[in-house]
Amino acid sequence: MKSSNIGGQAVMEGVMMMNKDRYSVAVRRPDGEIEVKVEQHKPLTKHKGLLKVPILRGVFSFADSMIVGMSSLMYSASFYEDEEEEKKKPATKEEEEQQKAKKEKTDKLMMYGTVTFSVVIAVVLFLMVPYFLSELLHKAGAGTTLTAVAEAFVRVALFLGYLAAISRMEDIQHVFMYHGAEHKCINCIEHGLELNVENVLKSSREHKRCGTSFLMYVIVISIIFFMFIRVDSPVLKIVIRLLLIPVIAGVSYEFIRLAGKSDNKLVNLISKPGLMLQHLTTREPDAEMAEVAIAAVEAVFDWRAYLNENFGYTYPAKTEKKEHEEP
Repeated sequence: MKSSNIGGQAVMEGVMMMNKDRYSVAVRRPDGEIEVKVEQHKPLTKHKGLLKVPILRGVFSFADSMIVGMSSLMYSASFYEDEEEEKKKPATKEEEEQQKAKKEKTDKLMMYGTVTFSVVIAVVLFLMVPYFLSELLHKAGAGTTLTAVAEAFVRVALFLGYLAAISRMEDIQHVFMYHGAEHKCINCIEHGLELNVENVLKSSREHKRCGTSFLMYVIVISIIFFMFIRVDSPVLKIVIRLLLIPVIAGVSYEFIRLAGKSDNKLVNLISKPGLMLQHLTTREPDAEMAEVAIAAVEAVFDWRAYLNENFGYTYPAKTEKKEHEEP
């Protein structure tokens, strides 16, 4: 299986798909139509040399995916906000332009604020809480090794508990169905099938490059790294943990990058826990959700050319058509 190198995420009533420097967001509007927006991806760094350095490229990739993901999520949510605000339209075109500019600025601030808040919450919940709970055990007389094992156990338990809890929420389950549609589209293409609703629905909803698998790698790698921290100062322990976060993200990126490109038996074995966790974060989509995911893929990826090159298909060359693309 040759990787298509496309990836994405579920958003509210839709799917975001990214291919190289372009990404699309397809959303099922309240009126039932599919709206597709295509944008150029503006990475945090344009220094190509940095993006070739192992581990470091993973840090930038993780930050970029957080920003693009949050931006896509806010865009999809705007369709349902607009429905509520339809009754409160401004009186003049000038007022409408002013409100639009103000909303764009507010949305940008909210996006960066939400990303920052999400990172802080994740650090506190999955980094600090396990550390402080294990320190209580250490103060009670437990040895260093037992304390490290306890911290690892708490971290894994919190992570699994968090996924299990949110997967039971009705609204989240709906998003997870779109997550399943996103995976099925990519698997459909990468297994040499024509991209249509029937083939998408029968494809697997598990994928080795999934963000759930990435988070699993983060948890496991953080456990390994933190076990080797041997300092007495509690403050220094916390500082070292915080400084290691970008390194852990970078190493995890390298693992998921390798997994996405390799069918090696050992790599597949390492990928198994992440694939199993995807049963919590994906659900079987319906045909309408598959249509949305297909629209997102087709906006940024020529799957016919991919099948021609890798599976011997003979689709005619795609005719260029002008798409609505945001600057």
